[in-house]
Amino acid sequence: MQAVRLVSFCGLPWRLTRSVFRDLAIVMTGFGLLVGLVFPYAVHWMGAPAGLVLHWRFHLDCLAAGLAVGGVNVLIANGVVRARMRLLAARLEEVRATLERIQQEGDLCGCDPEHCFLPVDSDDELGRTSESFNLMAAALGDALHTTAAVRRLTERLVEQLRIDEMARTALDEMLEHTLSAGGAVLLARDGQLELAASRGLCDPASLAAHPAVVRVLEEQGSARLEVPGGILLDRVLAHFPPRSVLLEAVRHHGKALGVLLLASDRPYTEEEIRRFRLLSRPLALAFHNALAYAELEKVAALDGLTGCYNRRFGLARLREEFARARRMDAPLAVVVFDLDHFKAINDTWGHLAGDRVLVWAARQARLVMRQGDVLVRYGGEEFLAVLPFAGEEEACEAAERIRAAVAASPVPNGRGSIPVTLSAGVAAWPQSAVESELELVDLADSALYFAKRGGRNRVVCRSALPGLDASRQAAARPQPAR
Repeated sequence: MQAVRLVSFCGLPWRLTRSVFRDLAIVMTGFGLLVGLVFPYAVHWMGAPAGLVLHWRFHLDCLAAGLAVGGVNVLIANGVVRARMRLLAARLEEVRATLERIQQEGDLCGCDPEHCFLPVDSDDELGRTSESFNLMAAALGDALHTTAAVRRLTERLVEQLRIDEMARTALDEMLEHTLSAGGAVLLARDGQLELAASRGLCDPASLAAHPAVVRVLEEQGSARLEVPGGILLDRVLAHFPPRSVLLEAVRHHGKALGVLLLASDRPYTEEEIRRFRLLSRPLALAFHNALAYAELEKVAALDGLTGCYNRRFGLARLREEFARARRMDAPLAVVVFDLDHFKAINDTWGHLAGDRVLVWAARQARLVMRQGDVLVRYGGEEFLAVLPFAGEEEACEAAERIRAAVAASPVPNGRGSIPVTLSAGVAAWPQSAVESELELVDLADSALYFAKRGGRNRVVCRSALPGLDASRQAAARPQPAR
């Protein structure tokens, strides 16, 4: 009880005003006056003559000296303590202004260690206060940096809907903000992981089957793989000796959408790991939307019966390929093929059987086409095949493979089968000097007409018709029964 009473008693003068330094000045001045008042009697008690030390003038001198000492103490306190507190207040104001600026503009410049940190030049409470402030400022700077990075990544992702562009953007941002040397984005489609983007890795496609990647996807979790410094791995994973690898599953509403992988030639800091996980969060919704958009785009681009590109998207793709071919001075070929006597098939076997014939023919054509070729349902029973980087001779061989595959595969229909043949016309750029992709299609369609007129179930190339130009073919072309 005595200790509590003493603390309470000693604590009363420190709350005389609402200013700590004003309270300090009052207490120091009062203490100086008290010393000045007591000093004459203390000196007299030690043996000084009463007539000298108890004189009123000596009392005034002692009071003046005590007042001066109190004033000097106040000045020293202001010079030593108040200056440090003013610096602390100024830096806090800078941090507050920085927060406000970041909130309004997203600008991280200005609050660096040189401007926002306090000097730690003592080992007392003020020194510890400066250390604590610096730690707080560093943590705040990291948090602001991460927040700004997440916001910038989110804004960039919102601007994009194509999954490949989104994956590259996300990977570039993560590499920058975690100081990683390489990484990859793998997305889950139809139950399989596919590489969407990569940087700095030797064989990124093989990551889809890596046990650690598959485990992270299945568990929808994360993993951190550390390689001891004394072990030097072959550069199989990356173009650099990896020391640390981070894996994080991208998930949305309990569904795993993919896996993010970052690799570094040094161990990751805890802040970098935290930043990586924070940056991965906005990707979940973005990837979900992008995958949904890609699915809708796929549905909108495909013919509902055969699964080929429909005419609108097929011609748009042809336009892109033609522009690329001219830009790269690379060959481009088109094959227009048409099922022979398709009207008779419908009349004899029925329209449902005709639909099965179209589906079967499209499937046989895709089986013998190259991976990068594009098959389009051009209209009715007519199809268009776009063959990038193929000359006319190569395209004629591809058309012949399509013709032979369809002719060799009658369409099953109940207990019997429906024999199907097709005729095809081929044209290629730059063998045919055309200025647009539609002119190229028109040349192939003219060659198809001659294949029909020549007996059907055959392939005719544009080069086999040297005496005709596109305008004459278009003007003088009767349409035979197909």
